[in-house]
Amino acid sequence: MNQLQKSGGVALLPFLVFVLTFLGAGIGLADFYAFPSPVAVVLGIIVAFLILKGSITAKVDALIRGCGDSRIMTMCLIYLLAGAFATVSKAMGGVDATVNLGLALVPVKFLALGIFLLAGFLSTASGTSVGSIVALGPIAVGLAEQSQTSMPLMLGALLGGAMFGDNLSFISDTTIAATQSQECSMKDKFKVNILIAGPAALLNIFLLFLAGQYAVAPEGLLPEAAAFSFWPIVPYLLVIVLAVTGVNVFVVLSIGTLLAGLIGFIDGSLQPLLFAQKVYEGFTGMTEIFLLSMLTGGLAEMVRAAGGIDYLVSGISKAIGSHKTAQVGIGALVSGTNAAIANNTVSIVVTGPVVKEISRNYAVDKRKTAALMDIFSCVIQGLLPYGAQVLIIIGFTKNSVSFTQLLAHAWYLYLLFGFTLLAIFTPIVDKYLARLPAAETPAG
Repeated sequence: MNQLQKSGGVALLPFLVFVLTFLGAGIGLADFYAFPSPVAVVLGIIVAFLILKGSITAKVDALIRGCGDSRIMTMCLIYLLAGAFATVSKAMGGVDATVNLGLALVPVKFLALGIFLLAGFLSTASGTSVGSIVALGPIAVGLAEQSQTSMPLMLGALLGGAMFGDNLSFISDTTIAATQSQECSMKDKFKVNILIAGPAALLNIFLLFLAGQYAVAPEGLLPEAAAFSFWPIVPYLLVIVLAVTGVNVFVVLSIGTLLAGLIGFIDGSLQPLLFAQKVYEGFTGMTEIFLLSMLTGGLAEMVRAAGGIDYLVSGISKAIGSHKTAQVGIGALVSGTNAAIANNTVSIVVTGPVVKEISRNYAVDKRKTAALMDIFSCVIQGLLPYGAQVLIIIGFTKNSVSFTQLLAHAWYLYLLFGFTLLAIFTPIVDKYLARLPAAETPAG
């Protein structure tokens, strides 16, 4: 028969090789983003070919079947379109316009609050916490120095806002990975996500407002509160509105990219050739996550066909006794993987198949499962001393702010974790889901 033989726990070794390679390279190089993750997956695939039982043809068939899975291909195409939209929007001045708008509207004494809101909007609109931190980091540091605002407070607000937006964004790679792996629509996942993250954000806003009451504001406007144009922000707003109303994500991103290009043509920041180049630049910027998702899908199918996923789910199920502990197990699995490899998207892609089985076995609504995966990965990613977000923020201060100082002011992440536990151990979210129509299928 042209099938792989069941190998039990041995079938998990290729996944272990992938994770340990990625983890070991990150520790050895002191940079978890230096070693290309697709190469680490390829090493896992090679090990799978060497140790799994079955014909070469069966192994190749399983690999290609996994790489070409419709959910994996949908995920990859969304990555490409999200990259194009983000790159074109930035090229025509969307990021600069958003930053200047926020700085022009926020009173000086509430700059930390303003940075949280600005980072949240920018991250939601662009789909990247790292991109928002890179764009706002130097500004946040400069504003803290000029306004006598606590530097750790300002940077904690920046980190929280960036992770808040990334967690909710329709074009974030974590959202794409979570919804596609659990086979639910982005709109449905957003409804659950905002029910958990919304109260955490509102409480964080209140705390930052109180902190601003005691801030000493310098006279006059700060230099960074520059003039702004509203039009470059329109594509971001349109993408958010269309996505929330349930328009298919492919249509949303295509319209957003075309509108950003049109605005660029009108104001002279883009020309047709440059627009095409920026679209392609956006595609290539997603090459690593594209290859990672595709190859991990292939590896996961080889492991599944050899019985590895069933073995892992069976082992985890022994520690799970109920609907609630299943959700805790999902969070622990994603969090532990994220802590090991310091990449929230990779952790979701890697754990997706196992989480899906746990969710199905213990009747956890897939919309809630997708939200929990995204939330736990974002919380852990934001608290890792070796995570990209923290390293970039501390780097902007030239190490004048320590990791512990930043951690003490990352209020939003702690609030998000607390409200997530509340969503698990109380019936609030489950009752809300019970009143909603049945979950939609991706890729809307």
